[in-house]
Amino acid sequence: MSLSLKKPLTVRDFQELIYKAYYERDARRGLFKTWLWLLEEIGELAAALRKSDREAIEEEIADVIAWTVSIANLLKIDVEEALLKKYGIPPMKHFDEEE
Repeated sequence: MSLSLKKPLTVRDFQELIYKAYYERDARRGLFKTWLWLLEEIGELAAALRKSDREAIEEEIADVIAWTVSIANLLKIDVEEALLKKYGIPPMKHFDEEE
């Protein structure tokens, strides 16, 4: 499914979409069970990577991001703000060459 947008989707926009679609269900499920869903999606991403299945990799990356944002919503963390705080504009290097 392709989403037609009139403007680029920002991190904050995406977080709001995930909030509106899933927050109530995520809140009922709770943080720990939502974390378990994220771990399951990470496992599915690992399986797709092992198979070099590009379509599945794209789907699983999207799932991992969405579940991560769901956790941020439960914790009331603004993901865009957290990313800017961590990496800045332009992104600053926060890791060693070997990482």
